[in-house]
Amino acid sequence: MAASAKPPAFDPADPLGLDDLLEPEDLAIRDTVRGWAADRVLPYVADWYEKGELPGIRELARELGGIGALGMSLDGYGCAGASAVQYGLACLELEAADSGIRSLVSVQGSLAMYAIHRFGSEEQKQRWLPRMAAGEVIGCFGLTEPDHGSDPASMRTYAKRDGSDWVLNGRKMWITNGSVAGVAVVWAQTDDGIRGFAVPTDAPGFSAPEIKHKWSLRASVTSELVMDDVRLPADAVLPGVTGLKGPLSCLSHARYGIVWGAMGAARSCFEAAVDYAKSREQFGRPIGGFQLTQAKLADMAVELHKGILLAHHLGRRMDAGRLRPEQVSFGKLNNVREAIEICRTARTILGANGISLEYPVMRHATNLESVLTYEGTVEMHQLVLGKALTGIDAFR
Repeated sequence: MAASAKPPAFDPADPLGLDDLLEPEDLAIRDTVRGWAADRVLPYVADWYEKGELPGIRELARELGGIGALGMSLDGYGCAGASAVQYGLACLELEAADSGIRSLVSVQGSLAMYAIHRFGSEEQKQRWLPRMAAGEVIGCFGLTEPDHGSDPASMRTYAKRDGSDWVLNGRKMWITNGSVAGVAVVWAQTDDGIRGFAVPTDAPGFSAPEIKHKWSLRASVTSELVMDDVRLPADAVLPGVTGLKGPLSCLSHARYGIVWGAMGAARSCFEAAVDYAKSREQFGRPIGGFQLTQAKLADMAVELHKGILLAHHLGRRMDAGRLRPEQVSFGKLNNVREAIEICRTARTILGANGISLEYPVMRHATNLESVLTYEGTVEMHQLVLGKALTGIDAFR
């Protein structure tokens, strides 16, 4: 029997050797996004977070378009046509910088652009997608309402025909990118069922006041959308879908990005904890030399890299056309929940310094409290899986 090859040295940054699953192009995309985030986000994000603003968002969007990060898993119309795994790696690197930056990209590409790409007319695609892919036009996605979050089928926003036009009335809440968007994909009740509309945000009667006083996702733009007799031409409606399956399919695509992104926030906190544990001395030696601290770091590493492996598996299934919505729920439920636990454990290792914006831990922890509940709360994903496991619908 031939002698076995000598295994490579243990890499603390990649303990399972997951980089071996990636192709050179995957690694190049990851490194490009990581480098952009290191240069354009990390030096400034603590200040943005403290001030509760994202200055220069339009310039950031154009730069993200320049590296192919907007709508990157879509084909044609100026989009990069990247694989699902490559898109996931980009989400991980963006959220390792800040969840607000990943949300900007996710809402742009996986919600607004994805809806137009999948359900829009050729004219709508030509009008919006190339400029959105370049970051010249920012998009938003209007589904959640003030009184209807987890139950979008009960939305009150309504579009009524008036001759050949549509007249749109209603409100949407907690809309990322809303007040800086040039186009809003708005879902509304109609006499024929739920329909999606590509709404130019300069249309009379449309406004998007920004939501302030947030203690999470502070380095992002979050808005309310108000539609007051917004008159739209007949060709504003997305012709490719009727019913709730339209927005839900968009959400499934965006949730996939969260499965990866949450692990980026977790990785940032884990790395901060490891660095701190090796340099912080108590009782005459680094705290990383104490058994309890090492146990925490080991548990964090296990959950972090299990989560990345899960994300990679789901990405390969998406690339093969075999990913089911229930599997996306599985990933979001696990990875966001574990990412929050990693952040909280990192905070205990950093002690009082864990609450300082000099370190990323508390910023990521508060951001993940929003990621935990947006695009499907924990309970909703538990019930999705519960129904899949038992065949019994507990939503009713």
